[in-house]
Amino acid sequence: MVLKSDLAGSEPLSDRPKWSQAILQPAKEFKLTPLPVIAGTIPPELTGSLYRNGPGRLTRGDKRVGHWFDGDGAVLGVHIKEGKATAVYRYVQTKEYQEETAAQKFLYPNYGMTSAGGWWENLKPAFKNVANTSVLPLSDRLLALWEGGLPHALDLQTLETYGKDNLAVLSHDRAFSAHPKVDSGEIFNFGISIGSKIVLNLYKCNLQGQITQQNTFALRNLSLIHDFVIAGDYLVFFIPPIKANLLPVMLGRKAFCDSMEWKPKLGTQILIFDRHSLSLVSQGTTEAWFQWHYTNGYVAEDGNLIVEFVRYRDLQTNQYLKEVATGKTTTSAKGTLWEIKIQPQTAKVISNSQILDRWCEFPVIDPSKVGKSWRYTYLSCHREGVKENQEILTAIARFDRQENKLVVADMGGNIYPSEPVYVPNADQPTTGWLLTVVYDANNHSSEVRIYNSDRLDADPICRLELPEVIPPSFHGTWLNQ
Repeated sequence: MVLKSDLAGSEPLSDRPKWSQAILQPAKEFKLTPLPVIAGTIPPELTGSLYRNGPGRLTRGDKRVGHWFDGDGAVLGVHIKEGKATAVYRYVQTKEYQEETAAQKFLYPNYGMTSAGGWWENLKPAFKNVANTSVLPLSDRLLALWEGGLPHALDLQTLETYGKDNLAVLSHDRAFSAHPKVDSGEIFNFGISIGSKIVLNLYKCNLQGQITQQNTFALRNLSLIHDFVIAGDYLVFFIPPIKANLLPVMLGRKAFCDSMEWKPKLGTQILIFDRHSLSLVSQGTTEAWFQWHYTNGYVAEDGNLIVEFVRYRDLQTNQYLKEVATGKTTTSAKGTLWEIKIQPQTAKVISNSQILDRWCEFPVIDPSKVGKSWRYTYLSCHREGVKENQEILTAIARFDRQENKLVVADMGGNIYPSEPVYVPNADQPTTGWLLTVVYDANNHSSEVRIYNSDRLDADPICRLELPEVIPPSFHGTWLNQ
């Protein structure tokens, strides 16, 4: 079976941007390894594990995936204790990854790929579960998450893959998406089911990862739903005006990422659910936009919902991410930070405005503030003066919502930090640390950098050398231990 992809890329390496060096070759695994300190010291109060997940392999033989989302998931674990750090990096051993490794070629259709040979090859096998998007640490295992299927359970220390995890009740064809929210001893998530109807499945889990409550809601059509947000007693979804046509996907004529049509006249649908019962509270429609990620939400004093998110004008961001897999991007798809106010009982939008006109993504907060009012948003952004459409994100920053002030950690040219992960400091509750995995294209190396969250314009307080290059990843988290 040959996988179709028109994005193999033929430009010389010298014509590609510096960041492409991190993705053009498959990442190399490494066993649990002590990390040398490049500069500074690890804070003695910092104890726990940083986990990050992302596509580690974008090629097999002379074939390249059709979209960045198609890469095989590889998880980095960085364990910190008593001022020392060790790290391990391993591919998630999904059934599909093992089969393609044995065959030494791509076998499965995916988000940006189709199988050659006709419609029968695109109906069987199903999409590959790449387990490459995010992670959820539980008391006894780490879940590697992906949009379209069950998570895979890994060992918290060694990252050995145990296998698919159905969270006690899910059938094999259910999806448990990549952006669960943890708040007040509960885990909330969703998944999309495709059948005679397009169904949004809502899940509530305990902290052991067992689903304790479910509900369903029939959607108007198959769209692209990547994330949601908790706002006090509510779960909020913005459904972008996208209509996916599965027929050409099933016939092998288009990959799923190319089957989605932007339909701005549909408007953005707002769905608001009660977090306790998982039942629908209200729904409405407003102007068209697209978003991948939300920062957070809360219920204001007047009873209205405040939600912050990264907003795009349209779906061009999908084309930009498709180009990332080639190692060269040209599409401009600027996402900026917005705040929306919604009346929860009617889903009526009261206001919707941009609060930061800066190309940004991957907004995160102090995890203790999930669903509550918060002051600081931490995010990925760009250094001043770069050509944003030709780069992946080049800096991290803190946005002070109260003072409308942005502080950027500018690490210099050809240095690419991942999404920041906030770690609270128990000894100083108003501050914490930001951890980011950095690819330095100047010397083709990767490292972990630790910053004081309130001093991002100062040097990192510690830099840890990783034994191999870690490609740009999607999402990560911290587990206190």
